[in-house]
Amino acid sequence: MEKKATGKETEPLTCKKDASGCNKGEDCKENGLLVRNPKSALRLVEDGNKVHSSQGDKGQSAQISNGYSGGQSSAPCNGMGEVEDAQCPAPAATTTTTTTTSTTCGAEGQQQLMELEDRETWSKKIDFLLSVIGYAVDLGNVWRFPYICYQNGGGAFLIPYTIMAIFGGIPLFYMELALGQYHRNGCISIWRKICPIFKGIGFAICIIDLYIASYYNTIMAWAFYYLISSFTTELPWTSCTNAWNTGNCTNYFSKDNVSWSPHSISPAEEFYTRQVLQVHRSDGLDDLGGISWQLTLCLLLIFTIVYFSIWKGVKTSGKVVWVTATFPYIILFILLVRGATLPGAWRGVLYYLKPDWQKLLATEVWVDAAAQIFFSLGPGFGVLLAYASYNKFHNNCYQDALVTSTVNCVTSFVSGFVIFTVLGYMAEMRNEDVSEVAKDTGPSLLFITYAEAIANMPASTFFAIIFFLMLLTLGLDSTVSTQQCKAVNLLADSRHWIFGSLMLCSPFQGGAYVVKLFEEYATGPAVLTVVFLEAVAVSWFYGITQFCNDVKEMLGSAPGWYWRVCWVAISPIFLLFVTCSFLSNPPELRLFDYNYPYWTTVVGYCIGTSSVIFIPIYMVYRLVITPGTFKERILKSITPETATEIPFGDIRMNAV
Repeated sequence: MEKKATGKETEPLTCKKDASGCNKGEDCKENGLLVRNPKSALRLVEDGNKVHSSQGDKGQSAQISNGYSGGQSSAPCNGMGEVEDAQCPAPAATTTTTTTTSTTCGAEGQQQLMELEDRETWSKKIDFLLSVIGYAVDLGNVWRFPYICYQNGGGAFLIPYTIMAIFGGIPLFYMELALGQYHRNGCISIWRKICPIFKGIGFAICIIDLYIASYYNTIMAWAFYYLISSFTTELPWTSCTNAWNTGNCTNYFSKDNVSWSPHSISPAEEFYTRQVLQVHRSDGLDDLGGISWQLTLCLLLIFTIVYFSIWKGVKTSGKVVWVTATFPYIILFILLVRGATLPGAWRGVLYYLKPDWQKLLATEVWVDAAAQIFFSLGPGFGVLLAYASYNKFHNNCYQDALVTSTVNCVTSFVSGFVIFTVLGYMAEMRNEDVSEVAKDTGPSLLFITYAEAIANMPASTFFAIIFFLMLLTLGLDSTVSTQQCKAVNLLADSRHWIFGSLMLCSPFQGGAYVVKLFEEYATGPAVLTVVFLEAVAVSWFYGITQFCNDVKEMLGSAPGWYWRVCWVAISPIFLLFVTCSFLSNPPELRLFDYNYPYWTTVVGYCIGTSSVIFIPIYMVYRLVITPGTFKERILKSITPETATEIPFGDIRMNAV
């Protein structure tokens, strides 16, 4: 973030008492800054002047672009943060278009000017699109969507999935892109321009991102270990003759006539559980066992890659995504073609898409559809706000939202074919139903079932290498995105957070049990709560009319009634529905043969609450430090306190 913006983006408007050469009816100029009368600066329309066509609704004569009205004018400052009575002489009224300016006082104004000057932008529009696509398309698209789809009615599941995307996921996705692009701030500082009392949402997001880094990178370390192990002529999970194998190991792909029994364990499963995770050396969460040094080294390598990916901000990460966002699609296409040519592939596809219409009558199917589309698109993690804040002001974020969300949903659907063609092949080889083969869920679907299928294909080493490379690139996109989000918010430097989050990771021999706990509780209900409050704060406190005017200033046209209804009512109800469903039916955790004890549910809720608790804490703190009566404190806390700078011609003005 060393590069400074120039030109139109960096010329602020302000007012100083001692502006030299400030004559009546003229603008003042001092130290290279244009100085205007603060009284007229707080009006969009005065004495019959017309508002510029891109500045909100023409009928709103005194509406200011971040929620203030013309009557909320305050005394000007002297440039040092002190309020004084003296003002710059007012310029004479003219019949030309009036521009909107404001007074920026003291240290806060200097901070805004420094932020504006240091703000980076994407080198190319495609950098932004690839970054957002890379963030939204992650490992969950490959393992979670196919499993959720066939579990909830196959092709019938696409109906609730599409409905939830149209009325819940995409509107929230669009809202975050528009907020980040207009206000040009991250998830913490943006709230002073929207509704200051909700600033705790930003702190909650940063804690959630820290939890994500702790377990998501652990899964990537597993994939990295698999990738290293793939550089052999014979993949290590193809035989039962290794040191980690047990007597139950059964290789039904061998040339010998081997029967599959209920106690049989595939060599791929034993490699995953006994060599990679080493969970047999742990008794569960009560005893995590020792440190797995092989996974610790893999974790260090993953964090090193992430560090250098965001080393120089979006200038670096914008180039990294050219590889990490496009490579998975090349591999998915190769695996799709290969899977379609395998014997029995049609069985998997039929099982994947065969509709079970009765499932649509079950509430949990709609809950799963809502949860899947929400976590797939990924609003609420601060990443969309951060990435959009680097856009040009007039970038078409509406088009970006539709394109990237559509790509995300199509990728999830196509990934199902990649997975289930292979599951059909596995069922054909085992002479079992696809339902028996598809019992593995989550990471196990990739590291056991799919890895085993690849190991028994021709050119298995090649397909194993490209498959686990694909998993790494999918994971890197999401990890780089969350770390970039923290870089925007935490002193523009998240390097200490990157390596600090390593301490929360799980390189223990029982670390898989911790990963499962964090995956279910640390992010799910917490993110849903965060986005629900975010939607309420923007639509009900900041105001849906004001937000739509902001969008109109950027795009030239305001969002239609469909988007307004979704933001005000449908999307919050959508989030509340999913959150309440989760809290009323907490998941019963089980991993391999280990059943999580009851107290882990309490621990899980405590972990989830540890991030959300920052929201009420900051609300109380805000009300305590704000002077005035209780009513005045409430009003001040829900009123935007900081200007949003808007490009206007060759100058940049504050919308107060």
